[in-house]
Amino acid sequence: MPTPLHRAHAVALPPGVRVAHLYPGAFLADAFAIDLPPGATHDVLALAHFALARQAPWVERLMAVRDAIVSPFGLKTAHALRADNGAASPARVGIFRIYETLPDEVVLGEDDRHLDFRLSVQRSAGQLTAVTVVHCHNLLGRTYIRAIAPFHRRVVRSALNRAARAGWPAAAAA
Repeated sequence: MPTPLHRAHAVALPPGVRVAHLYPGAFLADAFAIDLPPGATHDVLALAHFALARQAPWVERLMAVRDAIVSPFGLKTAHALRADNGAASPARVGIFRIYETLPDEVVLGEDDRHLDFRLSVQRSAGQLTAVTVVHCHNLLGRTYIRAIAPFHRRVVRSALNRAARAGWPAAAAA
């Protein structure tokens, strides 16, 4: 069980992440951070995979409900995104497309007809921070985000807390 210091918590939007230029005009922008234990890997892509690739069973059930609701509207489903892993497909962390990988940050996300979103996962000063920025294209996007925002916040915190409970991957021995 994560200690209070190792529980995910809301933080101010960090100005130094690669998605900071997307903050203006965003329909949703939030950030959550969790302390990493000493000895955790510095490989941010490994940390992102560890936290995001496998979600809690309740999140998987929630995503199945979401897929059933949005599929008739022609939106991308989590099921389809997971299946999009062929040789010509973009690299992914779970359902999230990898847009950019830096030594201390990975930018994930997806573009769809109703909205575009980016998720920055940054490791700095013994902390992992997940920043989500969403830009809506239309009424469908705005309605969708209003409906899922409370779930989104719980899912992000759950992913970070679940990874902490499992024990973050350790740094490679020198």
